[in-house]
Amino acid sequence: MLQEAKRAYWTPERWSIAVKKPWMVYAARALALLWAGFWIFFFVGSVMVEPTPAHVIVVGSVALLLFVILALVPWRWEAAGGLLLVVMSLLIGATYAIASASFFRRNDGSRLPLVVRAITTVVFTGPPLMAGVLFLLHHRTANTRDGAA
Repeated sequence: MLQEAKRAYWTPERWSIAVKKPWMVYAARALALLWAGFWIFFFVGSVMVEPTPAHVIVVGSVALLLFVILALVPWRWEAAGGLLLVVMSLLIGATYAIASASFFRRNDGSRLPLVVRAITTVVFTGPPLMAGVLFLLHHRTANTRDGAA
């Protein structure tokens, strides 16, 4: 009886990538937290080194709070948080790419070089995009394993 129950439980359908490899969710969580932590560190360091007006500190703090919320929501709601990370990373990337090409200038009035804009856009959007995709993949494989999808 026990052997039959064991065999029925360990079927290939139940032993999916979500069961064998929970690395997806751990990697996604780590990536999202490292991304938010990096930008918090960068912002705090920038504010401490350069004199910064109060309104810039407030706007930056609100953006950082958004980053932290984006990193933590998928821990509770994996699918919704993963989708939110994907959508917001694409929105943040498009907004920064447009703004950096037209608004952001160096001290001498010239635009930021294309390479700098491209690298910054990738650093802004790459980690949350990859984390969101990993959260969505993990959610899908976990639901497929349980028969919910």
